Amino acid sequence: MITKEVYATLAEKYIDTVWRVAFGYVKNPSDADDITQNVFCALLKNRKDFDSEEHGRNWLIRVTVNECKKWFRSPWRRTVSFEAYAAGLEFPTPESRELLCAVMDLPVKYRMPLYLHYYEGYTTEQIARLLKIPKGTVCTNLSRGRAMLKDQLQED
Repeated sequence: MITKEVYATLAEKYIDTVWRVAFGYVKNPSDADDITQNVFCALLKNRKDFDSEEHGRNWLIRVTVNECKKWFRSPWRRTVSFEAYAAGLEFPTPESRELLCAVMDLPVKYRMPLYLHYYEGYTTEQIARLLKIPKGTVCTNLSRGRAMLKDQLQED
C-alpha cells in the first residue's frame, strides 16, 4: 500500500504534469481538474508499491489517459479553446505561446505524442507504453504531427 510520504511526493511533483496531460485531452480546465482529482484518488487507493519514482510517474500518466478516455464517453463533455485558456498563462516568448496553441489544436492522436515527447521529455518507447500503441505508430504520429504543425505555422 502506498504511504503518505510517497503520495505527497508524487502529488507535489506530478500534479501539474497530470493536469496538463488531462487538459491536452479534454481542453477544458474544470474537466482537467476533475480528472486530476480522480487520478490522485486512484493513487490513494493503489495497493501496489512503485519500483521507482519513474514508475510512479508513468502510472500517473497512464491512469490520466484512461480517465480522459472515460471522459470522452461521457455525454456531458465540453471543450473550450486553448487560446482562451492560454491567455492567462505566462510564456517566455510569444512564439512559445503560438507553438503550444498550435500543438493543442492538433487532433488528439498527434497532440498527445507531441506533447509527451517535447514538453514532458518521454522517448518514443515510453510514449508507446503509456498510450498502449505500437512504437511505430508513435513515430508515425510524431512525424505527421510535426508536418501538420509545420503547415499550420507556415500559414500563419
